[in-house]
Amino acid sequence: MKRTAIALIAFMALPVMAAAPEFAMELGWDSKYVSEGRNNLPQGGIAWAGASATVGDVSAFALVGRADSEHFTEWNFGVEYQLHLHETLEAIVGVQRIEAYGDLRCSDNELFAELAWTRWDYLVPSIAYTYNTEAGGYFVELSLHSNWHLGEQVTLSPYLTQGFDFQYVTEAHNGANHLQFGLEAAWAFADNLTASAHVSRVIAGKDIEVDMGDEARDETFAGVRLAWAF
Repeated sequence: MKRTAIALIAFMALPVMAAAPEFAMELGWDSKYVSEGRNNLPQGGIAWAGASATVGDVSAFALVGRADSEHFTEWNFGVEYQLHLHETLEAIVGVQRIEAYGDLRCSDNELFAELAWTRWDYLVPSIAYTYNTEAGGYFVELSLHSNWHLGEQVTLSPYLTQGFDFQYVTEAHNGANHLQFGLEAAWAFADNLTASAHVSRVIAGKDIEVDMGDEARDETFAGVRLAWAF
């Protein structure tokens, strides 16, 4: 039900053009729907389809996810703006609307910002901030990515992320939420066509343990993506 970097990274971080608009589409599937260190579905995975349009520094996007074993559908609509702070800093700010349909009906509004230091491709630190208007709280993720290019077409990217919850998911505890690490792989079949896959592991932190009690557990999940820009 909430924005995840892995779910959106393939088509939200596309290069921008100064004049003509650029469009992109994405199809994907995850073995579990994990966000903020929690599995949002009792069983099964979730399929994703997304589209974006970029003009200059402004991008509009839409993403829909549908569970493969549960009655659950989620829509995300939003707009983001790319900031030009420094040649080695990539920054965006944006807003999105979330509409979820299932056993429970849910609607949320979120403001988000991301900042990444890209001086060294083999070590890219980043910070992501998300504020949820319904919960009145925010979530912070500190990440490290390391991109290793195996030729011109294949890139392997191990990553490590530490999440912190401040009344975004639960009001019972503020602080360390989860630790997540994994490996992402991308194959560039053409200039505008990329396939990617990931395998990830989540270690539950104090916030999840307080929130879920005996049901708190670590999660392992994987996913695949196909992104096309035109």
